[in-house]
Amino acid sequence: MNATQEKLKAQVEQALIAAFGADFAGVDPILVPASNPKFGDYQANVALSLSKKKGLQPRAIAGAIVEKLDVSEICEPPEIAGPGFINLKLKTAYLEAQLNAIQADPRLGVPAAKTPKREIVDFSSPNIAKEMHVGHLRSTIIGDSIARILEFQGHDVLRLNHVGDWGTQFGMLIAYLREVYPDALTTANALDIGDLVSFYRKAKLRFDADEAFQETARQEVVRLQAGAEDTLHAWRLL
Repeated sequence: MNATQEKLKAQVEQALIAAFGADFAGVDPILVPASNPKFGDYQANVALSLSKKKGLQPRAIAGAIVEKLDVSEICEPPEIAGPGFINLKLKTAYLEAQLNAIQADPRLGVPAAKTPKREIVDFSSPNIAKEMHVGHLRSTIIGDSIARILEFQGHDVLRLNHVGDWGTQFGMLIAYLREVYPDALTTANALDIGDLVSFYRKAKLRFDADEAFQETARQEVVRLQAGAEDTLHAWRLL
């Protein structure tokens, strides 16, 4: 319906010029979707903004615009409401014609982007040292929906789901388990996922409160990145 709004905006602009002269060419008619369906489909709020400039009551300005406004092919007769809102209600026949035209269009009336861009959509990017939960599923579905919309518009979309498994979270988890449960770093299935999450939370608390432990955790990250076999083995198990 963007095209409809643009048509109505242009017609209100023309009526504004017809009512008050060429000096008002380019004045924004402030045409927006109606704030409440009972007021129609669109409303032009320009009369309120022109009151001081014209030295007239907004309703008088709105009345002068409506006298020059011809939207009969698209809308029911315009109505003035409140202090000077111009309310516009689309005709049923116009809506039917638009729906019929959209139905025959393989793009359903959605134009392709004039200047396609490279768009990046960042998905849930879970912390893989912790359990996933329904929030990750929700944001991933929303992300994919956004990506599909952008692709349909013609943009080049990069779906990004960053999974960082060589960073601080594994350094502090490995450092903590070395102290409290070293078997988890050498023996497969020594921990189940629930226990691992519990240890991760304790490691995070320790990391936030203990500078010496922070440095130990960072060194574990350095060892992981350097390919230290014992740290790599622990990482694979986790």
